[in-house]
Amino acid sequence: MKNFKKALCLVLSIVLCLQCGAFCFGGNAVADAVTNGAADDYTIVNPYADVIWEGDNAWGAYKGTLHSHTTYSDADYSLEVMVKEHYARDFDFLAIADHGVTGVDWDKAPYRHPLYLYQPLLGNEFKHLTTEEYEAIKNGTFNNRGYGMTPVLGANEFNNLSLSKNHVNGHFLEADEGNAYPGMENEQGYDGALRYIDEHGGLSYINHPGDWLNSNENHNIVNDEYSISFFGDLILKYDSCLGIEILNERNGTTGYDRILWDNLLMYTLPYGKSVIAFSNNDTHWPDTINSSFSVFMMEENTEAEIKETMQSGAFFGISRRLRANDLNKIGPSTEIDCIDSEAPYPMFTNIAVDGHSVSVSTSDGDTLQWIANGEVIKTFDVSNGGTFTLNLDEIEGSEDFAYIRAEIFGEGGICCSQAFVLDDGSEPADFEEPEVSFIDKLIIFFKGTKLWAIITELTRL
Repeated sequence: MKNFKKALCLVLSIVLCLQCGAFCFGGNAVADAVTNGAADDYTIVNPYADVIWEGDNAWGAYKGTLHSHTTYSDADYSLEVMVKEHYARDFDFLAIADHGVTGVDWDKAPYRHPLYLYQPLLGNEFKHLTTEEYEAIKNGTFNNRGYGMTPVLGANEFNNLSLSKNHVNGHFLEADEGNAYPGMENEQGYDGALRYIDEHGGLSYINHPGDWLNSNENHNIVNDEYSISFFGDLILKYDSCLGIEILNERNGTTGYDRILWDNLLMYTLPYGKSVIAFSNNDTHWPDTINSSFSVFMMEENTEAEIKETMQSGAFFGISRRLRANDLNKIGPSTEIDCIDSEAPYPMFTNIAVDGHSVSVSTSDGDTLQWIANGEVIKTFDVSNGGTFTLNLDEIEGSEDFAYIRAEIFGEGGICCSQAFVLDDGSEPADFEEPEVSFIDKLIIFFKGTKLWAIITELTRL
């Protein structure tokens, strides 16, 4: 079935191969910026500073995903099935981000993309919720669950039918924006999609960059200067681009994206911009719904608070499957694969910053590791629970750290925090988009065409 879909997409791409764009990507030269290390006097910027962890006013920990699919693009299950399956698996919020289709209320049919009219030929149906079902799912009375699931509308995975997998998630778009946006391939496609989302008032992040980089075949490409500057420049160029996905579905093609994230943090922080890390199930089938997702810390489970939390970074990335540590010595020592397990996933239950120290409480984990500038700086055994304090004054070389971040591993998967920036009060550098020669512009333009993508795909096959 998957091979049939690939072949069909290839044929449709050939039909579109005359597509071209009127723009060129503005440059990817590696910036000369050097990470600003923390001076003796610095502040640890806590992305969870506003969270109330305990007491009557404690914030909720809400499970959700911002990137899932239905038969309105290339999934095998309808909108009705996907919404109900997420609801049954205790999700608190959900965004349907179909390829080239902007999400609308779940009791309405979204834009019907001509490229996916093949779905009935495969026995798949286009079907949405009834209004009664939709209201019951939102208020939690459906199947007597007791608490609702919030729809995050206006999501769209851009560059539909892209053979080079240069995908970008757009959020909070109007229903008529982004539908059937064709996009370009490779560098041009990334830049065009991010520009479109920015110009239409949305928020964005870069999906599964390891898929585009093909990091499974070349692991060290996530440490490559061009890869880092390319994605780093995009994040700096567009204020509305929040960051990248670091955990995606089973992490088959994204196992090294956390390492790319470390490199991007070191690249962008001198310019005063952090990189927020997203975790989504990108599911096309119900059996991967619980593969990767996020836990948002919020006062209330509303679309407005979800949007605010996406921007503040007060959330955690969870995955139930991750390969063993084999690059940069970051990650578990053995593979994690517990998608079908009943084991609870690891979580942070309290985070407090005091001077140059960060204290965290954890649950359902075995190992806590702290990472700074792409290297593990401290490891704790957290199998018995409790509170664990990282004192940077005791860590050699901490004066050179740009950020720190934490990961918990356990029987139930991995939980990643956002980055804690070490701010020494210095003025951030001004970002200037690198200049690109005329020849390089021509190369980027040609690589952005369907013809180039088809040649590349045929060469791989």
